[in-house]
Amino acid sequence: MATATASPGKTLLNPGDHTLILIDFQPQMAFATHSIHANQLRTHVSLISGAARVFNVSTILTTVAEKSFSGPMFTEIKEAFPESEFIDRTSMNTWEDPRIAERVNAIGKSRIVLAGLWTSVCIVGPALSALDQGFEVYVIADACGDVSTEAHERAMARMIQAGVRPMTSLQYLLELQRDWARSKTYDAVVNLAKESGGAYGLGLLYAKTMFGGGEGGH
Repeated sequence: MATATASPGKTLLNPGDHTLILIDFQPQMAFATHSIHANQLRTHVSLISGAARVFNVSTILTTVAEKSFSGPMFTEIKEAFPESEFIDRTSMNTWEDPRIAERVNAIGKSRIVLAGLWTSVCIVGPALSALDQGFEVYVIADACGDVSTEAHERAMARMIQAGVRPMTSLQYLLELQRDWARSKTYDAVVNLAKESGGAYGLGLLYAKTMFGGGEGGH
């Protein structure tokens, strides 16, 4: 018979057990993205970049043909990681770049969290490759986009069938916090949610402004 204990499930993420890889969030890739509006995409990117910064998540940032074709990484990512190196590739599949493998191995974590453009190429490639090599892979679905809704959805379905665990940007932030009694990151998480958490953030702002309310009694 199963026994309940006050402990988190093993498949839940925590800040120290995974590497976040942000892939090809660049203007040329965004121009042809139609499965999600650019404004919404940038909001979600801000949310996950901010979450990684707040919780000091091991993060790899990579672009493709930055100088010659695709342009610079989104401002939201640059602002979250002002001192980080961007690995610029020629390969569509991030996982085939030896520098990425070197960084993943140096970090030494068996869970990979992916987000980027486009879902069907630049996320499917590393997701299936990492799975094949024994990594657990999570994809932040609403921080990815593709040339059509069909392309994005078929890519997500293909990855899920292979064993990828899908999640959303707000879910990523709240899964890392997981307890409002964790005061060290409480203010930063709430402020990030207010700025980039959509309707949830508006609710937090309203509660605090109108009657001094907050999550977890804060």
